Amino acid sequence: MSYLWWKHGVIYQIYPRSFQDSNGDGIGDLAGIIERLDYLNGSEHSLGVDAIWLSPTYPSPMADFGYDVADYEDVHPGFGTLATMDRLIEEAHKRGIRVILDFVPNHTSSEHPWFIESRSSAESAKRDWYIWRDPKPEGSPPNNWIAQFGGPAWEWDQRTQQYYLHSFLIEQPDVNWRNPDVEQAMHDVLRFWMRRGIDGFRIDVMDRIVKDPELRDNPPQPRREFGKLAQTLLQVHQYDQDWPDIMDYVRRIRAVVDEFPDRMTVGEVFGTPANIVRYYGGQTVDGLHLAFNFPLVRVWGERWTAELVRRRVREFEAALPPGAWPNWVVGNHDVDRVATRMNHDGLAADRARLAALLLLTLRGTPFLYYGDELGMENTDIPEEKLQDPARKYGRGRDPERTPMQWTPSGGFSRAEPWLPYGDLTRNVEDERADSDSMLAFQRKLLWTRRRSDALLVGAYADLPDVPDGVYAFTRTRGLDRTLTVLNFDTRPVAFDLPSALTVAATLAATHGNPPPSQRLELRGLEGRLLQLA
Repeated sequence: MSYLWWKHGVIYQIYPRSFQDSNGDGIGDLAGIIERLDYLNGSEHSLGVDAIWLSPTYPSPMADFGYDVADYEDVHPGFGTLATMDRLIEEAHKRGIRVILDFVPNHTSSEHPWFIESRSSAESAKRDWYIWRDPKPEGSPPNNWIAQFGGPAWEWDQRTQQYYLHSFLIEQPDVNWRNPDVEQAMHDVLRFWMRRGIDGFRIDVMDRIVKDPELRDNPPQPRREFGKLAQTLLQVHQYDQDWPDIMDYVRRIRAVVDEFPDRMTVGEVFGTPANIVRYYGGQTVDGLHLAFNFPLVRVWGERWTAELVRRRVREFEAALPPGAWPNWVVGNHDVDRVATRMNHDGLAADRARLAALLLLTLRGTPFLYYGDELGMENTDIPEEKLQDPARKYGRGRDPERTPMQWTPSGGFSRAEPWLPYGDLTRNVEDERADSDSMLAFQRKLLWTRRRSDALLVGAYADLPDVPDGVYAFTRTRGLDRTLTVLNFDTRPVAFDLPSALTVAATLAATHGNPPPSQRLELRGLEGRLLQLA
C-alpha cells in the first residue's frame, strides 16, 4: 500500500492560544505546542495522530483572533518567532507529525501594509488589490451583501470617498483575487511556507475568494426563519460565494502546492455534497486535495440519528468523483463541542464516544479537534471574561476554544489562562490512568486504525437490514475486513449478523470489552468495531 499522510492519517486541529502556554502569560504559543508533541505522536504511548493543523499564527491585531492577517510571512510575537516555527516543524517531523498552516486568502487585516497603501489614495498602486466601489447615487453601499458577522458587507472610507468590501469584520477587507498581482503574491506566500517545511494548508473560506465581477445583489432567502440563526442567512449567497470561475483559481493554487512534493490542501467550503466535491476539480481531480465535509458538524441534539448520519455518508460518497478522497469532521473551533451539541438529554458522554467511533472508522481523512479526545464540553464563561470580538455580531465562539486540560488543576499555564478552564475532571493526566476513559478509548481507536489496511484504505459499504436506530458499515481491503456497528438509539437492541459476516474479534467498543459474537446485543448508544474473518 502506498501511504499518503493526508489521505490515510488523522489530522488534529490545534487552537494555538489554547493548547499550551510556555512563558506564563496565560496564552498558548508555539513553544508550548513543541512541549506537548510527545503527547500527539512519537511513541506507542502517544495519542497517535499523523498531522497537526494550526489555527492562524500570523501577526495580527486579533480583531478575529488571527483571521485578520497583518503579515503572511511571519509569526505573531505572542506565539513566538519564525525561528520558533522552524523548530516546531523540525520537532514535529522528528515524531512523524506533519504540520498544516491556516491560510487566509479571502481577506487581510485592515492593518496589513497592502491595505494601508490601498486606502491611502484612490490612485494608489495597490488600490485594486482590494475591492473598492463608488456608492449608489443616494450614497448607499454598492449592493445588498451582508457580512458573515452581520450588517452591511461594505464600509465607507471618508478619505477616498468609496466603500470597501469586507465579507467578515470591518477590520477584514476582502482582497481582489481578480488582480493577477494579488494572486501572485498569495501564491508566493504558499511557497514561502513550503520552503520552510510546512506540509499543507487549511484554506479559510476558500469558496469566497472570487465574487461576481458585476457585484449584483444577492436574492432574499425564501426561508426567512433562517435569519433567526444569523443575519447573513437572510440572503441566498448567489453572487458573493461559489462563483463559477472560482475553480480556475483553485486549480492554480493546487499547481503551486504541487511544485513541492508530498504537500496538501484542504479548503473550507459549504453547501450540498455536489458543491463541496466541485472543489476537488471534477473528473480530473486537480483542485483541492480535500474539501471540508461539514454535514456532521451541523447536527445538534435529537437530529443525531442513525438515519440522518447514514444518509449524509451515502450522499457524500455518491457525490465524490472517481479518484477523490472523502474526509469527516465532527468538531472545530467555530461550533459547539460534540459533547455539548449532543447533550439534550444528559447522555452526551455516550454520544461523544459513538461520534469518535464513527469518525475514526469511516472511509476518509478524519479531522479531530483538540480536547475532543477527552470529551471536553463547552465552557460556561462569565460575561466579563468573554474574548471573541465576533460575539457582538451573534454567537461567540469562546466556549469551544477554552484551554486544553492537561491535569486536574489545568496544566495549561502557570498564570491565569486567557479563557477559563471547563470541567477539569476531563484532563489528560487522569484519563491516561483510567483504561475506561474517553482518552483511552480514542487512543485505542487511533492505534487500531493505524494498523488496519481496511480502516486506512478499505472500501466502504453500509449494512442493509439492520434494526431502526442502528447504522452499520464494513471496510474491506483484500482479506482484511472490519464492521462498525453504532446504536444511535437510547434503547437496547439485539440482532443477528448475516452468516457472510463472521466476527473474529472485538477491536474496540464504547462500553467495556464484549466478546466476539454473531448475535449483537447493544446497549443504548453503544458502538463496536469488529474484525471480520
